[in-house]
Amino acid sequence: MRPVAFRSVFCWRLVGLIGLLLVLLLPQCISIRMSDKKVARYFANRPVKLTFGFTPESQTVRSVHYARTGGSRTGADTLPMVLFIHGSPGSWDAFIGFLADSTLYSRAQLVSVDRPGFGKSGLGKAERSLKAQVAALAPLLDLSRSTQKPILVGHSLGGPVAARLAMDFPDRVGGLILVAPSIDPDLEKKEWYRPVGNAFPVRYWLPVELRVSNQEILPLKDELQQMLPLWTTIRVPVSVILGEDDPLVSPANALFAKRMLINAPVTIQMIPNMNHFIPWSRPDLIHDAILHQLTRGL
Repeated sequence: MRPVAFRSVFCWRLVGLIGLLLVLLLPQCISIRMSDKKVARYFANRPVKLTFGFTPESQTVRSVHYARTGGSRTGADTLPMVLFIHGSPGSWDAFIGFLADSTLYSRAQLVSVDRPGFGKSGLGKAERSLKAQVAALAPLLDLSRSTQKPILVGHSLGGPVAARLAMDFPDRVGGLILVAPSIDPDLEKKEWYRPVGNAFPVRYWLPVELRVSNQEILPLKDELQQMLPLWTTIRVPVSVILGEDDPLVSPANALFAKRMLINAPVTIQMIPNMNHFIPWSRPDLIHDAILHQLTRGL
């Protein structure tokens, strides 16, 4: 084969591989991050208003960006806190519908965060360690002045982040709602395309959110294995919601939760004909779980 022809075939195969990577990875991204203008339009005619902020940064802890309801309203911070933690990829606005729900913001201070590497929390700079992610999110718990401890809602990879937050800060968390959570290390797949997607130069051709997502999912199995001895330290109520037809996170993660959370009251909901995207397809399930835990904590 002539050098020119070889290069042409190689280039087309490389383009095809990149296309395949995008096809495989893009289904995990339910939406594109909303612009500030779109967020402003979304809340323009709603009675609830959001405030935005960043947690303090130090030499060892990264700053993260967050949105919250009632931040400037007198007494808002004395309401119980509900902290939403998105999956991979994602951003705080994955839960924007919950922040606009009057039955929730009238009962709780709602906070949604951009996890490290996403949104305005250092976009593009992945944080592979769940322990380090939790250290960055922990200052958000200081936004609450309620006597009731915060409830954490984590979707997908946000599930193990929420669980790790409860493990590392057990005295500061009042409940967990884990939605389609990736928590069992034995169920983590070793997809062939992830190392390829992280290789030079392919990773620089991927959209930044997908690149960060791939970089934090690659070590997830090992991160979850490190959490195995810590599950017994969780003693707060835990709700686990999973779709029976989830192609991204095995429904068997529910069995893992039941097996490992031996010191916590656990509620498992297995939803027939449901995929991975419960926050958008069945937000009512999360809504009801939040209200149940808020009422239980009174």
